[in-house]
Amino acid sequence: MSQKIKIMILGGVRENGKNMYAVQVDDEIFILDAGLKYPDNSLLGIDVVIPDLDFFKDYGDKVAGIFLTHGHADAIGALPYILRNYDIPVFGSKLTIELAKIAVQHENRHRKNDLFHVIDADTEIDFKNASVSFFKTTHSLPDSLGIDVSTKEGEIVYTGDFKFDPSAKKGYKTDFVRLSEISQKGVLALLSDSTNAEAVFPNDQQTAIENYILNTFKNHKGRIIAASKASNIIRVQEIFKAAAKTGRHVYLTGKDLGKIVYTAMKLGYLDVPKGLLVHSKDLKKIPDEELVILETGRMGEPLKSLQKMAMNRHRMIKIKKGDLVFIATTPSHSVETMVAQTSDMIYRAGGTVKQLGIDKHTSGHATGRDLQLLIDTMKPKFLIPAIGEYRLLEIHKNLAVEAGMNPKDVYLTKNGDALELQKGRFYLTNPVPGEDTMIDGSGVGDVGNIVLRDREVLSDDGIFIAAVTIDRKKKKIISNPIVSTRGFVYIKANHDLMDGAVEAVKTAIDNNFAHKKFDWTELKQDVRNDVEKYLYKQTGRRPVVLPVVMEVNQNRHRAMVKRNEAKRENENKAPYNKENKRTDRRRSLQHKNIRVNKEAQKND
Repeated sequence: MSQKIKIMILGGVRENGKNMYAVQVDDEIFILDAGLKYPDNSLLGIDVVIPDLDFFKDYGDKVAGIFLTHGHADAIGALPYILRNYDIPVFGSKLTIELAKIAVQHENRHRKNDLFHVIDADTEIDFKNASVSFFKTTHSLPDSLGIDVSTKEGEIVYTGDFKFDPSAKKGYKTDFVRLSEISQKGVLALLSDSTNAEAVFPNDQQTAIENYILNTFKNHKGRIIAASKASNIIRVQEIFKAAAKTGRHVYLTGKDLGKIVYTAMKLGYLDVPKGLLVHSKDLKKIPDEELVILETGRMGEPLKSLQKMAMNRHRMIKIKKGDLVFIATTPSHSVETMVAQTSDMIYRAGGTVKQLGIDKHTSGHATGRDLQLLIDTMKPKFLIPAIGEYRLLEIHKNLAVEAGMNPKDVYLTKNGDALELQKGRFYLTNPVPGEDTMIDGSGVGDVGNIVLRDREVLSDDGIFIAAVTIDRKKKKIISNPIVSTRGFVYIKANHDLMDGAVEAVKTAIDNNFAHKKFDWTELKQDVRNDVEKYLYKQTGRRPVVLPVVMEVNQNRHRAMVKRNEAKRENENKAPYNKENKRTDRRRSLQHKNIRVNKEAQKND
């Protein structure tokens, strides 16, 4: 009997980051990665973006587990928000699980760790309808893994982030033998990394990168500020090696970096010579030519921290003349403009900039040739390009066709798509939740498109506030309207504009009283419309107009006056102090004794 197979795209396609995919086999669902992405400039005030959590409301009871390929934020960043409400087992390699725990505890300190399970490339987990196994891949983190979901209909393989590098060291090597074994079972569908599909040149070997960083450190005589992602363990190791060989000490900035580095050291994934790392209290004692500052910034992103250093706003470090800022990570295309702006700020502050990504072809992701080699090795029946923006998915498809695949067997998807296996082919079926969930502070999903649109308007033209007090029974304005603004005009230089806005508020209220039955909503809307028209006519801009209309209640006022008069009358009377209390008590006792004595006389 055939199985019901469905592949659901929850995030990670037609975008950069936020990887999460699901494979359903009968009534069991296997989640592959649970990542986040960092917002672009259009998402004003948003901290991070994660996949649609409504998926877990609809299908949470069917989820057998979350399986992680590696410990970068684009693979584990959504876990804190998922595990906040759902007790789902999480599986990953030793380092990946430790990084996932750090991410989860950062958001929820009380989250228990009993949901996390450490596996390795030799692990195979049998579930009711399928089995899940793993294979070693090459990425910028050690012990990165690909995932194989084995079904009766064939293998469903998810690569995660990967590349091929024959020079990779132990802990980073791809297991080609295992790939061949999976291929022999018959690969039904391959979900493959597309991030670097448009790369023309092959990635430089790791030994070449190490020598390049070492020469950079040797040839600079001043202080070096190295910027890298906190979770790029291989780059951090290369910086440590180069610093040790050139007689430099390393200072780590940021809590994220410290946690990740010390976790990797504890697990044996980082080799750090004794005395290499120094504390902040030792910085003044170390000459500039003997110091490397390793900067990653909040959430592992170094560019904003470098900008703060250049503008003297960083809490610890200020870029000065003679500093070399070594950007040791290859930024994505989406932040190239930010890199240029950051470099300009650094030069203005007196430093110089060197970028690894300009001089070397280095990436943690497969090039076009790597992708074709994987297709040739795995021989998948169907290919689903994953992990990348749309143009990269399209390029990946073209590469697959060049490698001999039928274009009809390559599926270009979007978030929310669900592909169901029917009669030997995948067909689109009912979509699943695939919208963005935006994280703003501690709020999860409470900021949507309407709020973002309001923020955009506020950022463009500002806000205009008009406050007025009315008496609706007498139909008159009690006090002159008060107007204020932020982000619209400078008030002190625009008195005439503000006075005109006051008159517009008065006119709108008077007209409403004269021609309409009183209604709070209509009154505020009339004020808003009239003020908007006036401001646009005078300035050509449309700020957000916020009318604040308050009411005076005369009956309530008279009652309050009566209460105050009564209170004053009571205060004019003699105060009831401790002496009064004692006197009253003596009188009470005297009356009691009199009654007792009278009773005694009667008895006599």
